[in-house]
Formats: sequence, C-alpha cells, structure tokens
Amino acid sequence: MKKAIIGRKVGMTQIFDENGVAIPVTVIEAGPCTVVQVKTTETDGYDAVQLGYGEVKENKVNKPEKGHFTKGNVKPTKHLREFRVDNASEVKVGDEIKVDIFAEGDTVDIQGKTKGKGFQGVIKRHGQSRGPMGHGSMYHRRPGSMGSTSTPGRVFKGKKLPGHMGNTTVTIQNLKVVKVDTEKNAILVKGSVPGNKGVILKIKDAVKASV
Repeated sequence: MKKAIIGRKVGMTQIFDENGVAIPVTVIEAGPCTVVQVKTTETDGYDAVQLGYGEVKENKVNKPEKGHFTKGNVKPTKHLREFRVDNASEVKVGDEIKVDIFAEGDTVDIQGKTKGKGFQGVIKRHGQSRGPMGHGSMYHRRPGSMGSTSTPGRVFKGKKLPGHMGNTTVTIQNLKVVKVDTEKNAILVKGSVPGNKGVILKIKDAVKASV
C-alpha cells in the first residue's frame, strides 16, 4: 500500500538545518486515522482505502453515516477521505494509520482547498494590467474587448473574465518532508500547502519523481 494519511493545517514557521540555513515549513497535524472501509476490484471495481480523521460524538452523525461506521465496527469520525492504492488487501478495517508511516526526506503530494477570494475582477483573478488612470481615459479596470460584433457574434469560451476566485481543490506536488514528530502527530513539509489554517489535507506519496 502507498503511504497516505489525512491531516489538518496548523500553520507556517521556519526551522534551521545543521548548517544554520532557515527552512520555511508548514506544520500539519496528521492522524491518527482509522481505516473505515476497504474497497477492492472484486467488490467495487477498483482498489481504495477510506480513512477517517477527527473525533466526533455519535449524536453528531446522521443515520446513513452511523450505519457506515457501525458496519465497520469503528468509532465515528468527522472527516472521511478515500485514497487509491495498489493492493487494498494489505490493510483491514479498524487499522490505525499514524504519522510514523512517513520519514524525513520523503517526497509527498498534498491536496487541499484553497482560500476563497469571492468575486474578483480580471486584474486580481488573471493578473491583467489596468488602463491609464487619468480622468480622460475612461478605461481603468475593465476586462477588455469581447470580440467582434456580427461575426462570430458571441464571446469565445475561455475568455478571461471576472468571476469567483479561490475555494478550489488544488494539489501541490513533490513537497519534501523535513521532520516527523510522532509524539505530537505532526509532520513538517518544506514550502506552503493550500488553504487556511485548519483546512483538512490529503497527504500521500508523490506520484511524480522530484526533479
């Protein structure tokens, strides 16, 4: 099975290596996670493992969720995430996944939801330049030409326009694990990860080799 765990973003800080060089890191509280469901090719058409993270009271889950946890004979959890694996038979329902599955020097991919920015214009959303700010310009922060009038008589798909920005699922690849703290269930990765503090993250082995 590939290494995978659910975590919660705590925040960013910096640590120093043996040469005194400052390394910017993101602190993630990872696990412990419980294996809630194991999917196999025979039963579901693909191999996957569903992990649960975060304690929650039994009266806080609805009936379908309660039945799902009862079927696996596991305690209810607040967050459920699924990970594709090569061989699901290596784990069984009820197993506990802890942060010690990762080690210093590992390369991981981290997926999370980015910060929501609301409705934004083309300058902030797409990095376009503004027009002259003089009073006679009459053209300051608008998106620009929409295309010809009679032909084709419409706006082409893909035109960069104002709209909702952020709050999308993003995966950052090839992040290096700098430190693993098994006592505090914390993992420190070099660089930044998506989302606000407290966002739930999926952490797994890197799909692509780091260049």
